Amino acid sequence: MAQLYFRYSTMNAGKSTEVLKIAHNYEEQNKHVLLFTPAIDNRYGVGKITSRMGFQRDATIINDETDLYGMAHQSNPDCIIIDEGQFLSRKQVIELTRIVDELNIPVIVYGLKNDYRNHLFTGSEALILFADKIEEVKTVCWYCKKKATMLIKFKDGHPVNEGPQIEIGGNDKYVSVCRKCYKGHVQVK
Repeated sequence: MAQLYFRYSTMNAGKSTEVLKIAHNYEEQNKHVLLFTPAIDNRYGVGKITSRMGFQRDATIINDETDLYGMAHQSNPDCIIIDEGQFLSRKQVIELTRIVDELNIPVIVYGLKNDYRNHLFTGSEALILFADKIEEVKTVCWYCKKKATMLIKFKDGHPVNEGPQIEIGGNDKYVSVCRKCYKGHVQVK
């Protein structure tokens, strides 16, 4: 029985590397995989899934008009894998549940759970509510040896906790930290 998986973490935990590895493993067995990434993530080019280790693959872009169910029904893949799932809409997550429930195709979504203000992303909230399995991908705090669970955003070299929820960036803007280090650097509201 197919399931909807949400695998979340902070940045630098290897989520995109896992996406590429899982796709490779399916394809090594001559199985068909659909790879998706939201159009908003343009750090390495639109429609690219790129790990910080340098691996990259093309993926189908998800935007507001993308018919995920229709694409899955037409191509009948063995698995659907989505990177940067925090940028999905609630409607898109519900569409993923239809793919799992009606087409019996497993869907694996990787993404951030919370933003730098420590609020859930829309896609992450919906995935937490609708996923069959929720799994944490662990990484280590930038400043200490504890597990990282939060993000600090930097602007002009200083930590900030106000501004737009979505501002695409990498290590130049965000670091993954534990709760204690987050509270030590950012005024918690």
